[in-house]
Amino acid sequence: MSIVFILIGLALLVVGGEFLVRASVAISFKFNISRMVIGLTVVSFATSAPELLVSLQAALSGFSDISLGNVIGSNIANLGLVLGITAIITSISVDREFYRFNWPTMMLFSIVLYYFLYTGGHISRLEGLLLFIGLIVFLILLIRRSRRKTEIAVEGIDDSLKDTSNFKMIMWLLIGGVALWGGSELLVDGAVDLATMLGVSERVISVTMIAVGTSVPELAASVIAALKKEKALSLGNLIGSNIFNIASVLGITAMIQPIYIQSDQILTNDIFWMIGISFAIAPLAFVPKRFLFTRYKGVILFVSYVIFTGLAFLG
Repeated sequence: MSIVFILIGLALLVVGGEFLVRASVAISFKFNISRMVIGLTVVSFATSAPELLVSLQAALSGFSDISLGNVIGSNIANLGLVLGITAIITSISVDREFYRFNWPTMMLFSIVLYYFLYTGGHISRLEGLLLFIGLIVFLILLIRRSRRKTEIAVEGIDDSLKDTSNFKMIMWLLIGGVALWGGSELLVDGAVDLATMLGVSERVISVTMIAVGTSVPELAASVIAALKKEKALSLGNLIGSNIFNIASVLGITAMIQPIYIQSDQILTNDIFWMIGISFAIAPLAFVPKRFLFTRYKGVILFVSYVIFTGLAFLG
């Protein structure tokens, strides 16, 4: 049954990713909002829902390692696995907003998370509130910046989506969100069952299998977007998802139930992998070809993720 759950979950996630990309592009046409903003808001909220549900349930059940490991592992998977695979499929153009605003914001939230955990050994309700307020400020600044920016034409966009009705957009968002949530639940349940039978620890399960399971929505949405040459949306989705994971998933979870470190390796190993790979994508975006994630850069990211996963199981 675990394998059946995994297969059904993957199918739902692919369908959900397709509907979300469709709805996101339609909304960008409807309200004249940049694709980067859509990727950082609508898609990120929908694809962060699995992480939120898993982390909240784990924290309430007393399994804080799953709450933290899920988010940290998912952020590593988003850049190492998802961005790596997407770049291997097709080169990804990097917008100047990436290094001027989006990447620095992701790094800031990552470092703040480390500071909260290092100084107190947990994320308190107040710290959770501060993370969530930070997300709101980020979104306000993002929207303001997008209004001052001239929209850049992107090849491969279905112009017929300009005429999409409000009803269709709402239905696509609902179907996409529900499919991604249901698919993630099935995939995580199946993966955890298999991991439990193998006798793998709680922390290893959370930073690898659960993290990959809840990152599959980003993988599905980004691969579909990359194949359609909707590159700005693909990159925006990934960066936005990492910001949302820290600020909204851990922020909301901590406001409801403080999150405590149970395994020292989360603080001494996993979070450094997250910060390290987050930092590394900036120089990769410039060397040697500027503003472009090429295939070999995707291979570097993907191999890094494989090494992290291998070391997690060996440890």
